[in-house]
Amino acid sequence: MKIAVIGLGVLGAAAARSLARTGAEVTVFERATAMAGTSTTSFAWTNSHNKNPRSYHDLNIAGMSEHDALARQPGAAPAWYVRNGNLEWAGDAAGTERLAASVAELLDRDYPVRWITRQQARELVPDLRLAPHIEHIAHYSQEGHVFPALLISRLWGEARDLGARLRRPATVTGLFETADGVRIELSDGAAAEADAVVIAAGRWTEALTAAAGHRIPMADPDAAGTATVGLLGYTNPLPARLDRVLTTPRLNVRPDGAGRLIVQGLDLDADADPAAPPAVDGQHAGELCRRLTDLLAGTEGARLESLRVGQRALPADGLTVAGFLGDSARIYTLATHSGITLGPLLGRLAAQELLTGEPDDLLADFRPGRLIGRTRLPALQPARFAGQQ
Repeated sequence: MKIAVIGLGVLGAAAARSLARTGAEVTVFERATAMAGTSTTSFAWTNSHNKNPRSYHDLNIAGMSEHDALARQPGAAPAWYVRNGNLEWAGDAAGTERLAASVAELLDRDYPVRWITRQQARELVPDLRLAPHIEHIAHYSQEGHVFPALLISRLWGEARDLGARLRRPATVTGLFETADGVRIELSDGAAAEADAVVIAAGRWTEALTAAAGHRIPMADPDAAGTATVGLLGYTNPLPARLDRVLTTPRLNVRPDGAGRLIVQGLDLDADADPAAPPAVDGQHAGELCRRLTDLLAGTEGARLESLRVGQRALPADGLTVAGFLGDSARIYTLATHSGITLGPLLGRLAAQELLTGEPDDLLADFRPGRLIGRTRLPALQPARFAGQQ
């Protein structure tokens, strides 16, 4: 089969790899460059926190397992994936109640989480600074983080080795089903033909699915202060000992390689605006650095080398979309806010469903049909507390 994939972020690279591994002739159409969309502005934390309903939780668990399986496969070393766990605690009574309820729910689902003491937390993170009133910390031992560029290089590199081709810059403006397949129209007037298409275009999903005649509504990625936008700070190299994720009341932190850290203050996301990104040395940057110094020894004098406004690819009901548009089984769409956790899994399942026609039960609750044609959906609430995003 000749299959076109639209978009070369994590989802597109994963789909291209899985399709190429089956012998399909794969061409990826990318409007700019690899990772030009959401994949480069992700906290990239692999987890299944607050992922409801239960089927969404189970899907994310399967996504975490897929990362483990990919890391065990022969090939390049899995430098893209670190599964050292996550520590989380609350800062006040309300936060303690939320965290306790979340941990109880996860334990009921047999999720690997346990309560640890201050001393145990410092054994895991020697440079950790804890406020005196913090007594109990949730330890999620199987969670981890991903370096998105390295993950995409692994996925796309294998796809390319198997013959997948890249066309860029190539902005897709139209998708039309024909008697034999799908016609792909480009902004420069060119066109291409394929037996099937995978849309993995992130926050451009709504426009592309509308062009195909089956619009999937997405939350507005440009709306300031909403669930779709958030601030991510990238520090200079720092002599702090941190090899795992921290999700804390005032700051989320993870390593970004070479001594750099990624920092995120969910309450500050209320000021995130793609049209007016904050200065790298401005008020928000200073606040993130102050919070970092309060949290970790060795970060005194931290500064941000980059402060980005991330724009999430968020289907309008907040849940993943995975499946065919219409009944012809020719145009398959992937869209999710959990792209890092789910990317390798969704790429494999999309290839499986495209090439075999057999639906996978994991995706039963996430088909595009639930959203197509809907115009009035409640506004999604932004994440403002540790563990929500």
